Amino acid sequence: MSWPLYLSMMKSHAKMLGGFIYGAVAYIVLIIWIYPSIADMKGFNEMIAALPEGMRKLIGMENGINSLSDYIAGEFYGMLFLIILMVYVILTSTRLMARLVDQGSMAYLLATPNSRVKIASTQAAVLITGLACIVVFTTLSGIAASEWLISGYELDVRSFVKLNVLTFLIFSCVAAYCFLISSICNDEKKALGVSAGITLVFYMFNMAGKLSEKTEWLLNLSIFKLYDPIKMINNETDALLTGSILAVTTILLLAISIIVFKRRNLPL
Repeated sequence: MSWPLYLSMMKSHAKMLGGFIYGAVAYIVLIIWIYPSIADMKGFNEMIAALPEGMRKLIGMENGINSLSDYIAGEFYGMLFLIILMVYVILTSTRLMARLVDQGSMAYLLATPNSRVKIASTQAAVLITGLACIVVFTTLSGIAASEWLISGYELDVRSFVKLNVLTFLIFSCVAAYCFLISSICNDEKKALGVSAGITLVFYMFNMAGKLSEKTEWLLNLSIFKLYDPIKMINNETDALLTGSILAVTTILLLAISIIVFKRRNLPL
């Protein structure tokens, strides 16, 4: 890895990364801040229970809201945070590789003493670092908001941290296949379209699979089957097994990306 290139890329992506961090932090703080009014609302869980089972699964409130942890997992991690992270990894992976090739900037990087392997490894590190920053700031903000903004409602910090670790790992995997696509494509728009298209299909399969038993088989076609915030925060998933599978998959995909970029012909 090239540290000068790493620092330069982190600096050039800092503004965009800061925007994603701000958005994630603002959303989770707001959601925690309004939780007491939701928790004190009479008949809220009865209203949720009246919804079809598929709809409850879809919005992440299959069993209603029984704690602050359930509320955060369903309301924030079930949709908002998922979308924020999807957009970040798709945009950033494309900008780090395909855009540089498309605009001819990659030629300048390859003209330096750095090898293709070192350049690709550095760009991958920038992508994963940015993702980690978003998750870490969100985690710390969630813990701080639950301690300082509301009283009488306790957040299970240990389970909350575990949820964020698993969230980071699953989106590292998403980032890795987007990075592979970006490493293959010469055209920025094509890389962006393919990455967004595949991720959107996974997301739609995940949503459709939750609607009914007839469509449940679609979950097996989506990487987001492994992403169930409610089960994660309630310790109903095998965190070690799931995390290990995601970590190994991410490493393999990034390694393949680097090898592909090393061996391919570039239109420079």
